Amino acid sequence: MPLSDFQTVIGLEVHAQLLTQSKIFCGCSTAFGAEPNHHTCPVCLGMPGVLPVLNQRVVEYAVRTGLALGCTVKSTSVWSRKNYFYPDLPKGYQITQYDQPICEWGELVIDTPSGEKTVRVRRIHLEEDAGKSVHDASASAGQSLVDLNRAGVPLMEIVSEPDLRDADEAVEYLKALRDVLVYLGVNDGNLEEGSFRCDANVSVMPKGSTTYGQRCELKNLNSFRFLKQAIEYEAARQVDVLESGGKVDQETRLWDVNKGVTRSMRSKEDAHDYRYFPEPDLPPLLVSDALRDSQRQSLPELPRAKRTRFMGEYGLPAYDARILTAERPLADFFEACAKHVPDAKKLSNWFLGELSRLLKEEGTPLSALRFTPAQLGELLATVEKGTVSANAAKDVLGEMFRTGRAPADIIAEKGLAQVSDVGAVEAVVDDILAKNAGEVEKYKAGKKSVYGFFVGQVMKAMKGKGNPGLVNELLKKKLGD
Repeated sequence: MPLSDFQTVIGLEVHAQLLTQSKIFCGCSTAFGAEPNHHTCPVCLGMPGVLPVLNQRVVEYAVRTGLALGCTVKSTSVWSRKNYFYPDLPKGYQITQYDQPICEWGELVIDTPSGEKTVRVRRIHLEEDAGKSVHDASASAGQSLVDLNRAGVPLMEIVSEPDLRDADEAVEYLKALRDVLVYLGVNDGNLEEGSFRCDANVSVMPKGSTTYGQRCELKNLNSFRFLKQAIEYEAARQVDVLESGGKVDQETRLWDVNKGVTRSMRSKEDAHDYRYFPEPDLPPLLVSDALRDSQRQSLPELPRAKRTRFMGEYGLPAYDARILTAERPLADFFEACAKHVPDAKKLSNWFLGELSRLLKEEGTPLSALRFTPAQLGELLATVEKGTVSANAAKDVLGEMFRTGRAPADIIAEKGLAQVSDVGAVEAVVDDILAKNAGEVEKYKAGKKSVYGFFVGQVMKAMKGKGNPGLVNELLKKKLGD
């Protein structure tokens, strides 16, 4: 059977570091980029005799996420010890939640080529992150080093049901989940730094079957592109194994970016291999009705709902609405500007075009913009009135972006105002037509392509400051159109 006769089945386990200032069980900083092993203490280093103290903000963020995804937030959840040896796990165990997680059974709706699809979220549980192994090939004998700054950073694991059926759906789900977490303010969505990453459980089964095949886990995928490539390769690999008469082994595999293949890391452990047992140093986690209510009230409008509203309220196409609502600060700034710009589509064009270019080239976050929504509205109004051309307005926006100066001052200083005086423009048009009588005869004889020549000559004579609408109106009138 070829690959097309098989169905891929995918479930994702997403690991999201929470945006707290301190770690989950101690007061060490969670800031990224410090010198190795700088943000550590006896608690996160796993020294004998130390005791964990739970960070309250971690619980609030987990409850907020659970509510946003429609989960049942459990009144009581239990901490467990997950025992395994790994060089970057200093205690030899990880404090996590096992059979009684804080949130269960939610969902996330995604877009697919065949329409909306609901992906079930089986559970959300809290745990502490491990440290980071650094494999330094340049060191003598290819040393592997350990940085424990990340050990103890609060981690929220969000586990989906195996409802995804191809790599594109998996990428769409991961993007949608990332957008939700960033909107909630619980995660920064940074895949490159590893604060948002996922494991993918992948299996294949013959199309029409209802029995899942043996799954393999693909670990630590930290880009949308790698997720797609790894799933597609792994599905094809499993089909090749089955087609050759082999058996897919349950195992953990890594994605080799350089070779574009998955490779075996270790046989997949089952729960009994980890020897889970209740964490003796932490009591059960109790979530009160008051905490649930306070977090429910703090929920923002989520990306999908905001996208739908932008399409309805502002009449934007789906493409525009999706980009504008991908990040909450951008959506908020658009709405602030929309109060000063009547045509939302024209405003969207400026956001997706010139403003997007400036933000990317300058590396400036929206929070650091120097101009106000009112100033942008003023600039676009000058374009609408014909005071400046669209090209000139781009120059003005660039200056506003860098300095925050008022558009009127920039237009006056740079002499960018268009000439809209009928008499002045008509005089130039008459002069150009008089100097090019031969071209006028060609135009009247049917050679309409000459029209562009007239426009160019008039704009050149006016040094680009002629109002294009007025120039065209007068030319057509003089040429008898």
